[in-house]
Amino acid sequence: MSSQTDVAPAEPIHLTDADEYADIVSRYDAVLVDFYADWCGPCQMMEPTIEALAEDTAAAVLKVDVDQFQGVASQHDVQGIPTLLVYADGEQAERMVGAQTGDTLETTITGYTA
Repeated sequence: MSSQTDVAPAEPIHLTDADEYADIVSRYDAVLVDFYADWCGPCQMMEPTIEALAEDTAAAVLKVDVDQFQGVASQHDVQGIPTLLVYADGEQAERMVGAQTGDTLETTITGYTA
């Protein structure tokens, strides 16, 4: 396996297989993981911000539906949503619970992509 990381896509990656989680968070230099649910008001409110971060930052954005992937959410101790995790070089570096502003998220992510 090459140590070169991929260029982050300009739109969020939606987790489709629990086994892909570790691969995705280690594939990019920085990854923002958004644990969300379709019925969650704050999650819906943050959706445009999350999409903008995928487009405007060097970080990949991984969206994990907690209803679909309860096991993944449980492994990462997600108890409230939205929960946002930032990975740098495959390691979890930040955890934020609850709705965050775009500025807060961008500043946090940029610290790991600069």
